[in-house]
Order: sequence, then C-alpha cells, then structure tokens
Amino acid sequence: MDIIAGLQNKNHAEAYQLLLELEGRSAESDELYEYFEVFLSLLESKSSFVRTRGFRLACAQAQWDVENKIEKNLDALLSMLEDEKPTAVRQCLAALHQVVLYQPHLMERIEEKLKAMDLSKYKDSMRPLIEKDVEALREIMA
Repeated sequence: MDIIAGLQNKNHAEAYQLLLELEGRSAESDELYEYFEVFLSLLESKSSFVRTRGFRLACAQAQWDVENKIEKNLDALLSMLEDEKPTAVRQCLAALHQVVLYQPHLMERIEEKLKAMDLSKYKDSMRPLIEKDVEALREIMA
C-alpha cells in the first residue's frame, strides 16, 4: 500500500477513510511507527487536509515512540497550531491528546505553545471553538 499517495488522494473522502483506518491500526500496534518520518513530511504539503492527516498520524504513534521522534520533532508538529485553517488547528489540538497521554514529559512545551497561540486571525465563529479545544487539552494535562 502506498500510504503517501493514499493520504494525498484528491478524493478527500477516500483519504479520510484511509486516515481513520491508519489511526485505528496505530492504536492497536506499532506497525506504522516506522512511517513516522513519512507522516511528518506531510506537514510540508500545500493542502491543509494533507498536513492535518500527517499531524494526526504522527501523534497516533505517541504510545510507540521509543526513539523520542515526537519530542525531536515537536516544534515542527506544534507549528500546525498556527495553521491558517481553523479546522486543521482544531483537529491538531484533538490529536495532541494522544501525545499528552503517552508522552507526559512534553506537556510543558505543549502548554508554552498553547499560551503563544494567536487566535485573533480566526473568524469570530471559529475562535470560541478553538478556545474550547485548547481548554479540553489543558484539562487532560492538569
């Protein structure tokens, strides 16, 4: 299976189904941990959909991250919290729950990023939703 092609599929419904399948497999075993760098490379995509898929799958490897790949690449991952697409930011905040759960030593750096987030660039309709997502993540970290 060509994971990269599947995650970059122009048919977003198919790509999303693959994302869900890969997240499920990541929850059950470390079989996709070897693809961490591949998932990380998707953060460079022009498509916010692809960037978000890469972020979510990188975070889904948190419980298997014996080589501290998330910690080594945390700045690149957390840069997604500055994405221009508020829906991408919301999905990334949700995906960080996995990181906090399995990599609690990263909470301080994640909290620093949360404090530094500038939500003023988002529409008034989206800002409260992102704030709610930030608070939900903070509750898990408490």
